[in-house]
Amino acid sequence: MHHFYTKNAYLCNMKTVLTVGVFDLLHLGHVELFRKARALGDRLVVAVQDGDWVAKYKPGARTVGSTEERAYMVKAIKYVDDIVIYRDVETIVDEVDFDIFAAGPDQRHAGFRKVFDWCRDHDKQVVILPRTEGISTTELKEHIKQL
Repeated sequence: MHHFYTKNAYLCNMKTVLTVGVFDLLHLGHVELFRKARALGDRLVVAVQDGDWVAKYKPGARTVGSTEERAYMVKAIKYVDDIVIYRDVETIVDEVDFDIFAAGPDQRHAGFRKVFDWCRDHDKQVVILPRTEGISTTELKEHIKQL
């Protein structure tokens, strides 16, 4: 019996996009981020930050949903092909095979600057996607408090 192995040229040239975030209180801005990021390549991997690590990087921040709930909701978005749970943005780029790192304009802290440098050193493209005006998780939480 002979086994034939064929390589699909399309699969070999697939571009994987990686984006990361907390994605608490999923809203239009998140979905637009996923839509725009997915349009950059053939596959979108979204890294959802572990809730225990959110508290470490954003002292005083509390998520509404558990890590598992947030990951489940992100995975349900049609633009998302895969999800991973991550702790630190500096380590997830070593753990996921990707071609393009998509970030929001507010992702500028030291960890992201290191990731942008890492991407440059490893021939990965960085794309900064614009915010969706008029909505953010912080604003949404404030609005809910007012109700």
